[in-house]
Amino acid sequence: MTDLLTTSEVQQILNVDRTTIYRMVESGRLPAIRVGKQWRFSRPEIERWLRGQAVIGAGFSPVRGEAAQSPAAVPSPSLSELLPLQSCQMIQDAFADALGVMIVVTDMNGQPVTRVSNACGLYEIAMTSGDSVARCIQNWQRLAGTVTLEPKFTPSDLGLLCARGLIRSGNELKGMVFLGGIAPDVWPPSTEDIAAIVDQFAVSQAEVEANIDCVHRLDRAGRDRALGFIQRIADIFSHVLEERKDLYARLQAIASLTSL
Repeated sequence: MTDLLTTSEVQQILNVDRTTIYRMVESGRLPAIRVGKQWRFSRPEIERWLRGQAVIGAGFSPVRGEAAQSPAAVPSPSLSELLPLQSCQMIQDAFADALGVMIVVTDMNGQPVTRVSNACGLYEIAMTSGDSVARCIQNWQRLAGTVTLEPKFTPSDLGLLCARGLIRSGNELKGMVFLGGIAPDVWPPSTEDIAAIVDQFAVSQAEVEANIDCVHRLDRAGRDRALGFIQRIADIFSHVLEERKDLYARLQAIASLTSL
């Protein structure tokens, strides 16, 4: 087996077109040598270049020999694996504090991948049981299937306003950013609505009444501002996701090279 790769072989490894390969070579970003009128690529040099592009702590360590995995054997990483959760949590916390709202990131099944930022008191007492958490996830799942051209506020089971932005990876929806805990114009709720909260979330009426005003209150301008940010926040996570996916692809390319 030769240690020199053709342009087509490097295309397959990097998953880019021929023009991109040539541009990278001409700009000095990709190591290559001339053999006649064609470019050839040293396998060890490409392997070192790929390692230089990858983040070593990304959670995947290719190995040589029989234990090595081919790209096809590497499972597709989940949203929680792709997102750098500590950094994303800090971004989420900062936006939640700045906008005065609750924020959480979930996958498309409504399963949270971050901790809820700036949770209001009413939400916290409602989430004290496993059934209540499951009910909240079901609400997020319903919102995942709601088709809207742009984010808009809808009432949650607690009667608080929430909205969601979509995290995309190419044409695929990968997750959601939920913003909520906001009291609607008419608040506190009626006696009947409080009784419904008590029944649905299996909490005492005394706890609900004690926390009924522990919600986020925004005027119209504040709500519009928060609504305008929700998709922007999701787009930030989409961008981070794309960069991480690219790193995983490079690591898989390394696995392909080292297993040969």
